[in-house]
Amino acid sequence: MRRLLSCLRRTQPAIRRGGTALVEFAVVAPVFFLLVLGIIEFGRAMMVEALLTNAAQQGARAGALDGATASDVTTAVNTYLANGGVSGATSTPTPNPPSNALPGHDVRVTVTIPYGSVSWLPAPRFLSSTILSATAIVQRETGN
Repeated sequence: MRRLLSCLRRTQPAIRRGGTALVEFAVVAPVFFLLVLGIIEFGRAMMVEALLTNAAQQGARAGALDGATASDVTTAVNTYLANGGVSGATSTPTPNPPSNALPGHDVRVTVTIPYGSVSWLPAPRFLSSTILSATAIVQRETGN
């Protein structure tokens, strides 16, 4: 037993490696933060894309009614997007005005917005020049 205790006492002190953790953090941190910011940016783009798709659908439904005008479509789109916290989108109905489409023909609404105006990051890096857009097509209805 004494021999074991004497061996344990003679072991060398632990090597201090205080700077190692700092160097490892300096190497890993930029990659980690870049990954996190990329996830945030792409997630926001997907969320806005879903909002644009639903807004285009609402605009197309508004444009499919008798007597619909381009301003009816724009109002429907902007109202939907405002409820989702997005502003500054452009909506384009085809034909313009939508009431020019014959009954049973398509009314197409395209909604576009630059990603830079909806990003949560102060200076979007990955998608800064991207234009998000969505299109919806509805057949024009006719009244009796």
